[in-house]
Amino acid sequence: MTNEEATSTQKLDRSVTSNNNIIRDLKSLLKLKVLIANVFPVFTGFWLAVYFTGGSFTEQFGLFLLTLIGSTLIIAGALLFNNWYEVDLDKEMKRTEMRPTVTGNFSLQTVYRMAAVSTGLGFFLMLFTTLEATLYAVFGWVVYVVLYTMWSKRKYTLNTVIGSLSGAFTPLIGWAAIDSAFHIVPIVLFLILFIWQIPHTFAIAIKRHDEYKAAGVPMLPVVHGFGFTKRQIAVYVACLLPLPLFLTTFGTTFIVLATLLNVGFLYLAIRGFFTKDNRKWAQSIFIYSLCYLFVLFLMMIITTLPVFG
Repeated sequence: MTNEEATSTQKLDRSVTSNNNIIRDLKSLLKLKVLIANVFPVFTGFWLAVYFTGGSFTEQFGLFLLTLIGSTLIIAGALLFNNWYEVDLDKEMKRTEMRPTVTGNFSLQTVYRMAAVSTGLGFFLMLFTTLEATLYAVFGWVVYVVLYTMWSKRKYTLNTVIGSLSGAFTPLIGWAAIDSAFHIVPIVLFLILFIWQIPHTFAIAIKRHDEYKAAGVPMLPVVHGFGFTKRQIAVYVACLLPLPLFLTTFGTTFIVLATLLNVGFLYLAIRGFFTKDNRKWAQSIFIYSLCYLFVLFLMMIITTLPVFG
């Protein structure tokens, strides 16, 4: 290989590495997994609204794109604002110490501008759907950015409950783009997401107890200990048990499977009272909770597949 070829290869390698680093940083800034987990309920809400109003998904595809893109940009904007505001906390926690706001790969000013543009564009697109859907998006954004990120997270253990409220608006956004969300199905979806997020987040707080403590974040296990947090997890999981009974329109098979999912969740929560390895148990709760939500919402979509008619 000539010197010229070697130099060209090195430049190409550096370019590829740089591009990979940018993609990695963007995924970190946008908290990609969290973003997807919040957009999926928007899609589910929209899908179910089309079905229950007797419409066709293909006929509503343009509205679907506006709703999905608009809500995704709004959620992304909220997550970017969270990264921008919490850079001091991220420096103290191992799982966040490599975020681009901490390493300096993205300046705080750049992240702030990205957050503002993403949020503004998202709300602009949502205005072409319905006012009700846009209002739910506003409520969710304000709760997450203002009430959770800027106000409660550093002060109160109730920060988890407040943060859970913001994510619960997502299926309402999707449903309200089609029809009013004053309907039993989106209301129950709201309750499921709200209740589900609390034990899910408590499990994360147990796993990351030492990091939250070092950063001075008053998560429940940091302030009140593992025993109290386990009892709270069991209580909130138990609150999920009756909710499938309000979704009889999905059929008996769905109700039975959803109930089994809830029973499995509760069994795992109760096991926490007898475990000595709290972090291993919290990891199992965390993984189960993710599978729980995905399977539950996927079952709703599968049982309403005629929406494509």
